[in-house]
Amino acid sequence: METLKDYFTKAQKEKWAVPHFNFSTLEQLNAIVEAAHSVKGPVLVGTSENESKFVGMQQAVALVKSYREQGIAVFLNADHFRSVELAKEAIDAGYDSVNIDLSKESFEKNLVGTKEVVKYAKKKKVQVEGELGYLVTDSSKIYSEEVAIPEESYTKVPEAVRFVKETGVDRFSPAIGTIHGIAANTPRLRLNLAEQLAEALNVSLVLHGGSGVSDDDMKRVIASGFNNIHISTELRIAYGEKLRSTLKNMPEEVAPYKYLKAPREAVGDLVRDKMKLFSASNVL
Repeated sequence: METLKDYFTKAQKEKWAVPHFNFSTLEQLNAIVEAAHSVKGPVLVGTSENESKFVGMQQAVALVKSYREQGIAVFLNADHFRSVELAKEAIDAGYDSVNIDLSKESFEKNLVGTKEVVKYAKKKKVQVEGELGYLVTDSSKIYSEEVAIPEESYTKVPEAVRFVKETGVDRFSPAIGTIHGIAANTPRLRLNLAEQLAEALNVSLVLHGGSGVSDDDMKRVIASGFNNIHISTELRIAYGEKLRSTLKNMPEEVAPYKYLKAPREAVGDLVRDKMKLFSASNVL
């Protein structure tokens, strides 16, 4: 089986994107992995700081490893870890990748902290993703109001060039107009900024906040050179809505494997759709 780095290199060359889906339950993970395997594509699964606490770092590592031992191309990412210490803990636990997110710190503090994580990760051959520019929302949820994106939150190309060069990150996540969650207003991506970053940087580019982005914009972002797309809120909505409706329709059922079947299928359907959108199917 190829390494995570190999898949990103392949995706960058062929203009498709490795999907990233977050999970916090076993049936979500099962659905993601089985769906990705069914369409013959690699997948990166992630646990945020809170998801890692809920699932357990070592438990998440063991689960993902068990799939890979079956020949399935799935890898585990520590998603939006906001301290150097916690990022190192994930590396020690056996994560394949860590997203050190110091994007709301000063540029210099972000630079120093990310560089420290990269140095630590390289000893264990773990990939590192850094962020510059910040997403204005922190939570993956539905916002009833419109979300405005301040100008200062967008990534600046000259700073991005310096950041990538000095930190040595494997992947770079800029802010180009997405948010965490889904707002009343549709995200308006700065596609020209995406193109400028892709041209200036020789590194894998990551789009966080992929939920709510139109299919056309998603295709254009991938075509510009982004080869890793994060989806979380849409997956949570698909899972949560189907779980609530299933429990309502099956009020007497007490066996979890029965009432969790439909939510798992809903997640799997979404994963297959996104992988086709990202041109990540039939690439293995």
